[in-house]
Amino acid sequence: MNSVDLKFFQAVVRANSIGGAAGVLHTVQSNVTARIKSLEEEIGAPLFHRSRRGVTLTATGIQLVPYAERIGELLEEAKRVVTDHGTPSGLLRIGSMETTAALRLPPILIRYAEEYPEVDVLVEASPTEQLVSEVVARKLDGAFVSGPIAHPELQSLSIIEEELVVISSPRIHEPADLKALAASPALKVLAFRSGCSYRRRMDMFLAACGVTNVRWMELGTMDGIIGCVAAGVGVAMLPRGVVQAAAADGRVMIHQLPDNLRTAPTVFVTRSDEYLSAALQAFMTVASETHEQPQPERPEPVSIPAAGLREEKAPTHADSQHNGRGNGRVCLRLPH
Repeated sequence: MNSVDLKFFQAVVRANSIGGAAGVLHTVQSNVTARIKSLEEEIGAPLFHRSRRGVTLTATGIQLVPYAERIGELLEEAKRVVTDHGTPSGLLRIGSMETTAALRLPPILIRYAEEYPEVDVLVEASPTEQLVSEVVARKLDGAFVSGPIAHPELQSLSIIEEELVVISSPRIHEPADLKALAASPALKVLAFRSGCSYRRRMDMFLAACGVTNVRWMELGTMDGIIGCVAAGVGVAMLPRGVVQAAAADGRVMIHQLPDNLRTAPTVFVTRSDEYLSAALQAFMTVASETHEQPQPERPEPVSIPAAGLREEKAPTHADSQHNGRGNGRVCLRLPH
């Protein structure tokens, strides 16, 4: 059993046909057929059921799939190890929550591109749940997700603590108004698609308010969520940093959350058994150092009930005036 035969086997599995695999492998169908036949003879059992519609795995073929995938992954990892000479280069596949991509990723990417111009960075923006799955499946080298993450195959690097807030239209001024809206059947909660960690926290907050029948409206972009909230479509939970400008412009109202829901750690996860290339190690160092600066201190919050909210006034124009002060390629892939 050699790695080339297993590569052909994997291609047939993914394409569900001999012809499709031949196209992916840039070879002729007879070559694929010969490779699969050789593998079947070596194993002593058929790997596929063949029909005019294509091929389907036999029980033996199903058992072989995870081993073929792992062998392929080990060979790719071995190749990276022996060709990694300590100088960051090549392609780096990074995942990020959209809020992190908008708020925290730009300074990281700018510095990284300046210091390591030989690395091409591909960024995929998706919810935490999907990003974790893609790191586990080795489709991403690492990802910024909402922690804590307890997974036997992953390790986490703490990046920053985000402060979460609830935002509403400017018409909702008082906490009592928001609590009354939360109890209304007309309430709509705007969020990213299922798998978003902030969505789970919003569920917890609404449950604490006694709301169990939640009407969710899913949007694909952060700007879309903020725009719909400003228009009075519903409410949303997002990091303070991404809504501060909209609040300063008077487009949304910020409501502070209770202590048990207010902060959410952002961590960078990688596989615990995976070789960390020089490019990935350098990226993790830059990410950690970029956001290790102490965050601005905020006044101690007023004590509020566990399910309560506190309205926060939007800064005035005068306040805003008073407080005012690479070569590597980056490709951003947004969710469909």
